[in-house]
Amino acid sequence: MGFLDHLPQCFTASSPKKKFMPKQTVDIWVKMDCEGCARKVKKAVEDLEGVESVEVNQKQQRVTVTGYIDPNEVLEEVQNTGKTADIWSFDPYNSVTYPYVDGAYDIEAPIGFVRNVPQAMEDPKSPEMKLMVLFNDDNPNACSIM
Repeated sequence: MGFLDHLPQCFTASSPKKKFMPKQTVDIWVKMDCEGCARKVKKAVEDLEGVESVEVNQKQQRVTVTGYIDPNEVLEEVQNTGKTADIWSFDPYNSVTYPYVDGAYDIEAPIGFVRNVPQAMEDPKSPEMKLMVLFNDDNPNACSIM
């Protein structure tokens, strides 16, 4: 390597350095009423730099974006289309221990989902959860009599 190979590194102050974004998947809840709304949101998000794929699920009101992106930039771009949007904060109904706890049940949640709140999940250190894990099929140390 010669001197000329290191020359561009000496002059990086004049051009802004771009920060490295890890590849990630961002889920956004978007109020979409028709296919036109879904197309409008998809087109707006596809134009962002670093986006690799965009999936729009109009039935669940969900937009899934994968790529080297910032979640806040994606959310801001969706909101700039005039649609009501927020970061996806729902869990599947079947994965939550207490789906009807205060704050978990949301009328705006898609069918089969509840809002992700800490009170809806069981404490992993509780005696009930310890017994459930003890006799779980996924536990290699589970009771072999069963």
